[in-house]
Amino acid sequence: MAKLTRPLRSVLYIPGSKDRALDKARSLPCDAIIFDLEDAVSPDEKRTARDTLSAALTQGGYGARMKVIRINGLDTEWGADDARAAADMRPDAILLPKVNSPADLQALADIVGDIPLWAMMETPSGMINAPAIAAHASLQAMVMGTNDLAKDLSTRFRPDRLPMMTALGLCLLAAKAYGVAIVDGVYNAFKDETGLQTECTQGRDMGFDGKTLIHPAQLDIANAAFSPSQDEADLARRQIDAFEAAKAAGQGVAVVDGKIVENLHVATAHETLAKLEAIERLASE
Repeated sequence: MAKLTRPLRSVLYIPGSKDRALDKARSLPCDAIIFDLEDAVSPDEKRTARDTLSAALTQGGYGARMKVIRINGLDTEWGADDARAAADMRPDAILLPKVNSPADLQALADIVGDIPLWAMMETPSGMINAPAIAAHASLQAMVMGTNDLAKDLSTRFRPDRLPMMTALGLCLLAAKAYGVAIVDGVYNAFKDETGLQTECTQGRDMGFDGKTLIHPAQLDIANAAFSPSQDEADLARRQIDAFEAAKAAGQGVAVVDGKIVENLHVATAHETLAKLEAIERLASE
């Protein structure tokens, strides 16, 4: 599976059963939408939600936003039918909940064919098997399911997320090792802007590509946190220019703001500018 290069700063969950929410999502400034057939849909709406979502996607209007469908697990009475219905809708990706091993992904791939897969990483088994899951040929992205994981681990909430660090780190390492995207879990207190900002900053500093969100009010904070700042972009340009000048002078390193700039710093600088350009393209589409 080719590495996903488009921005995933803000990945918003939208219930697949709610016409009003599906319509509103067409105008929201999110990078990706997870159309949810699982947790956000009650058992008595599971089947009709497929038709509701299919009609919305057929109507279109979601622009450049990435369209991902989260199905119910294949071990439920709805999962297999969800998978077949989702494949017919031809989304950008299909998200499987509670992925414990690559066998879970393969079971879905056998149903949906060549559609890219995303994996919810939300169980202790998933954490232990994160490298094997990340290595699956159909996997495009990992999504941290921190609420379910916290339940299984019997952890308490802490603003610093210390009880989650091992799990987050294992999945980050696996995603980076195999070149798949990875987005952080949700922040439940959607009216707490300070708490969301803190968690987004932490996730960005750790290396996450973006954050899953449960409310449109969270979009601006996530988009800003996971975008290169003006200072970062300016530094990246100065590092590239200084390194090119050093090379032209026959030197192997440059100095910017009193710090050594080597090949690895220049590679990071190019990645920063490429991300900024991708964000700008997305905003213009």
